[in-house]
Amino acid sequence: MANDESRLFPHAHQDIETARDVPDTPQTVSPAYRLAFADSDFLCRDDLRPVRLQLELLKPELLMEEYGVNSTVVLFGGARIPSPEQQDRVGSETLAELSRYYEEAREFARIVTERSAADSSDGKEHVIVTGGGPGVMEAGNRGAAEAGGVSIGLNIVLPHEQMPNEYITPDLNFNFHYFAIRKMHFLMRAAAIAVFPGGFGTLDELFETLTLIQTGRMRPVPFILFGSDFWKRIVNWEALAEAGTISPDDLEIFRFVETADEAVAVMDGWSQDR
Repeated sequence: MANDESRLFPHAHQDIETARDVPDTPQTVSPAYRLAFADSDFLCRDDLRPVRLQLELLKPELLMEEYGVNSTVVLFGGARIPSPEQQDRVGSETLAELSRYYEEAREFARIVTERSAADSSDGKEHVIVTGGGPGVMEAGNRGAAEAGGVSIGLNIVLPHEQMPNEYITPDLNFNFHYFAIRKMHFLMRAAAIAVFPGGFGTLDELFETLTLIQTGRMRPVPFILFGSDFWKRIVNWEALAEAGTISPDDLEIFRFVETADEAVAVMDGWSQDR
């Protein structure tokens, strides 16, 4: 971007201020007089949805590019998975048992971030990205922060506000209106995907990503499911293959693991396995 001294024309910010610094008249106070790009009422019209979609795709893309993020490791997982410190306060015995995956997500993110810092990428490869909320998401950002690295949070506006967790790198903390655009940003730089136990949102992310790989719309990357007992209880994978609704080869898209160390080993051995 050119600096202000080399600009031939006023910066957009300057024109916003100039347009505001005029006497109030019936003409200047009319909504029609507002600059289009500074008019939130205009930008929020239904007719402008294509523009908002484009902006929501472009803003995180530009900022991550400027930050130097080259590739990411995606962590999907439940917002309700408690940390070990919180497991005594949850009502579900199953949720309390699943708290161990908070620690595995934290450890996995720590290892990945430390390895990234140690290679020649200066921490700009395999950057941890999560949905930015609590539970497994918090664990991923927390592990990256504890390793002294950066991490990304892709939050979304929900009826019950999801606050960004405190471990996300502030300059890489984004907020979305459109689920579809958020999903694109999860996968556009993905070098590996780790999925932890979760609910509807996690299942949605899991199956959409599997479908992209199965159909060849996305190249295969290390795809890791933490907690084989959980996932085999939730989804009868073999029944899908036996019914012929998926190919037996589709079951090779992902691997089950239990620990962070196993997940890192899957990442390291992925090209040899395929």
